[in-house]
Amino acid sequence: MRLLSVLQKVGLMFIAILSLSSTAQAADDLQAWDMIKDGALVIDVRTPEEFAQGHLADAINIPFEQIAQEFAQRDIAKDTEVVLYCRSGNRSGRAQQSLIEQGYTHTFNGGAYQNLVRIEPTK
Repeated sequence: MRLLSVLQKVGLMFIAILSLSSTAQAADDLQAWDMIKDGALVIDVRTPEEFAQGHLADAINIPFEQIAQEFAQRDIAKDTEVVLYCRSGNRSGRAQQSLIEQGYTHTFNGGAYQNLVRIEPTK
């Protein structure tokens, strides 16, 4: 009986953690849309093939491995507001870190493309 009680408590804690994570992700998605609405540069760091299957309006496709070189080549100002996204948030996080290391000060990891599409504000 005690084992069942412990397992129930662990299960409830797991559900609570997932709920908090989902709430935090939704807040991040909304922040990304606020930045986009305010004119942030939108960068899709997925592969060209993924980009061709669907992307946010006005997004520029720069695969994450090329982000620092492309920003330097395009002479993008270091204080430009930038929202990055990918399939899950992993590659956009890596791209964001790369930009931060290059001195970019206003970058935001918008996370997963599908999450952003799901909560896209109506025009």
